[in-house]
This record gives sequence, C-alpha cells and structure tokens, in this order.
Amino acid sequence: MKLIILAAVIGVCAAGAIPAYVPPQYRYYPDGRPRAALERNAAILRSDSEVNEQGYRYAYETENGIQADEAGVEANGIQAQGGYSYVGDDGQVYSVRYTADSNGFQPQGAHLPTPPPIPDAIVRSLQHNAKAEASGVYDDGSYRGKYIDASGVVINRYNYPYRRFFTPYKTYQ
Repeated sequence: MKLIILAAVIGVCAAGAIPAYVPPQYRYYPDGRPRAALERNAAILRSDSEVNEQGYRYAYETENGIQADEAGVEANGIQAQGGYSYVGDDGQVYSVRYTADSNGFQPQGAHLPTPPPIPDAIVRSLQHNAKAEASGVYDDGSYRGKYIDASGVVINRYNYPYRRFFTPYKTYQ
C-alpha cells in the first residue's frame, strides 16, 4: 500500500513539473505581444530632428527594425508627409507612407485593405447625374418645379399641357 501511495505522489510531482502544451494562439504574453520584450530595450541607432520657420522634419531608426520619418509645414493647418516601417510579430516588415493635410490622413501600404470596386450600375448612375447637372438639370430632392409650379398648382404630368387642377400647397421655409 505504501508503494502505491509513494508512486502516486511521485507521479503528481512529475506531472506538475512538465509544462503543458499551449497552442500559440492561446499563449499568454505579459506585455500582450511576443516581441514586446525585444522592443522594450531597443537602442536608438539614428535620430534627427529639425524645427524652423519653414516647418519641421524628423527621422529615427531603432535596432529592432522600426524606422520613421516625417516632414511638415504650417499652411492652412499642418500639412505633413512621411512614413514608418516596423517588423511585425510574424517577422514581416510592414511599411506605410502617408500624407496628412486638409483632406485628412491618407496612408498607403501593401498590407492595408483597399475598398471594393464601385459596381457598374452605380458608376453609370453617377455619370448620368454628372451629365444632367452639366446640361443644367439639378435635382435637389424637392418637388418644386417638377410637379408644382410657382403658384402652388400641382402639375398633372400625364396630360400636362391640357389639364391642371388646383391643390392647396403650403410651403414651410
């Protein structure tokens, strides 16, 4: 009996000493990412910055593969352009070039998603609307001028030149 208890205690101790296999997607990283420890102590290899009346610029590079540069001027707000790159957790280098101005932040990168193409029916509709506006037809969404004339009379569009009938029309402006 003592031999069975001793074997059980040794088995429990041995089982506790062996780390359990945890698939990579379920592993816990205290800093949230596997490369965080490497990035925490990365040395700065290059750092340049300049600020003057014409604008500013900066650039830096670290030993873990992070690089960034930007140049900007103050004109109608801040207008800047630059880029950055870094090594992702999967070991791939990700690069982004961008401009930031009155049109907003506009990044460009091979890994960034792109919008789907505009359907042909929508493209044809936009072209039709542009043609109509160029010829002087403008649709503001109201019925005035199309179905109601200036005096408030509803235009019967099915037999327009021959028959009109009066409908009270009140404008709320």
